[in-house]
Amino acid sequence: MKRKIRCAVFGVGRLGYWHAENLATRIKGAELVTVVASRKESAERVARELGVEKWTTNPKEVFEDPTIDAVVIVTPTKTHADLIIQAARSKKHIFVDKPLTETLDEAETVIKEIQKNNVYCQVGFMRRFDPAYVEAKRRIENGDIGTPLYFKGVSRDPGSPPEEYIKTSGGIFLDLCIHEYDIARFLIGDEVKTVKAFGDVLVHPFMNKYGDVDQSMTFMTFQNGASCDVEGSRNSTFGYDIRGEVIGTEGSIQIGSIQHHDIKILTPNGSVYDNIPNFPIKFKDSFLFELTDFIECLQKDIRPKVTEIDGKIALEIAEAATRSFNTKETVILN
Repeated sequence: MKRKIRCAVFGVGRLGYWHAENLATRIKGAELVTVVASRKESAERVARELGVEKWTTNPKEVFEDPTIDAVVIVTPTKTHADLIIQAARSKKHIFVDKPLTETLDEAETVIKEIQKNNVYCQVGFMRRFDPAYVEAKRRIENGDIGTPLYFKGVSRDPGSPPEEYIKTSGGIFLDLCIHEYDIARFLIGDEVKTVKAFGDVLVHPFMNKYGDVDQSMTFMTFQNGASCDVEGSRNSTFGYDIRGEVIGTEGSIQIGSIQHHDIKILTPNGSVYDNIPNFPIKFKDSFLFELTDFIECLQKDIRPKVTEIDGKIALEIAEAATRSFNTKETVILN
């Protein structure tokens, strides 16, 4: 029987709590031993609810504990670089929520530390573990639609996060669209060559003062000649709408649906079905699958499927989109 991977979770917001809960109750190969949060009350509460003995507000306690194998970082983006560097230097393997870091310069620094200290790092692009996207990738590699020519991605959130979040989020291209940028690379199987981005504030005026938008479009081309468009929206009042399509030389694969349950209600007034209300419901299994895979990689001593390099490339695309939006010009990637 393989040894359990002893883990600490940094951050106990909604996503951090789910990761902690999965480690504590659903992933057989993992043992959650410490919960870390900036507020004592939050750390203590989550540890108590999940039956975890240790909690702390001091990250150093985790980094100085030689019995902890891995850390799961689900904290504000601005804290990622410092926590990753400390984890790497402490020989802890790292799972970090997207984006890898706040800037490309930070990404370069953390990658050097990760590689120098010979630890593994996985970035939380959970769509790569969603069964629909996994099957789409398998079908593409199997040649079912010929050569991929075009990817269309839709990422529509049912409303905006609060202003307090928006002002430090990094903007719609980094915070929201980065998932689509990563999955486009994954499905097309090539690197992005050019990026052109547009956006505007249509519903939430407060975003203007942060240089952010609530409706955006990104057009990208790939080195192999394929292309892509990504819609990012915070105005989906009808539900959480995440869909994709890959068009190939011999067919097309449509991925995802806004329909929640596989039922349709028929009445004298017409037919209806319920929509997916939010991302926890849409990607609940994907969050579990990505963290389970991370733990299994550590047990087998193999590199995770979504690495720090993937995190850096997605960040590079997001930064290019932001720059294109601000300058109104097409950005060419190296």
